[in-house]
Amino acid sequence: MTQQPRPAVDANAPDTELAARAGRGDSAAFEVLMRRHNRTLFRTARAILRDDAEAEDALQEAYLQAYHALPGFRAEARFATWMVRIVANEALMRLRKETRRAQIVPMQSADATPGLEELPDNPMDHQRPEPSAERAEVRRLLEKQIDALPDAYRTVFMLRAVEELPVEEVAAVLQMPEATVRTRFFRARSLLREALAQKIDLAYADAFAFAGQRCDRIVSAVLARLKTP
Repeated sequence: MTQQPRPAVDANAPDTELAARAGRGDSAAFEVLMRRHNRTLFRTARAILRDDAEAEDALQEAYLQAYHALPGFRAEARFATWMVRIVANEALMRLRKETRRAQIVPMQSADATPGLEELPDNPMDHQRPEPSAERAEVRRLLEKQIDALPDAYRTVFMLRAVEELPVEEVAAVLQMPEATVRTRFFRARSLLREALAQKIDLAYADAFAFAGQRCDRIVSAVLARLKTP
């Protein structure tokens, strides 16, 4: 018997419908799910591992695990929450392996500024104008400070503040009490404020800088006018 072709995938279909189709082997439906949740899931892995390449590897592995587990997905939790949990578990497992090998980067203090590659663009970003240089600079500074948060706070902050997951979902994903999520989130925000305030304080002295070309230009102009009869 000739196999009937699957109906086209509606890119706007709800997660539950797409997950059901993917669970029956529809890779096109799974592709829509991946593209829809890629940014959130990458950020989850990146917050735990603090390495772009490791986060990508963890995300790919988590997707493969999820695809094979989809036939048993009963939508008792939101698909996004279910996926975040799988990605977080994969990233944490990799982190534990690195710890056992004693190769993990030491925990940074809140005012440290380790290097950080920019996060992958949201596909929708290509449909919007490029951000201004000022906004891009603020973004880089914020990303560095988030990356410098202690491990205990960084993932909670990413899921709550950046991805805006509810407290109860973050608690379920990270397997910790909701009260702990709230405490770590507020602490993370305090650390970020302190670190950013320090950066701003250091920048005060450079505000409206006058030395260099501007100084030379004004002095030269005045001297030239003085020579004019």
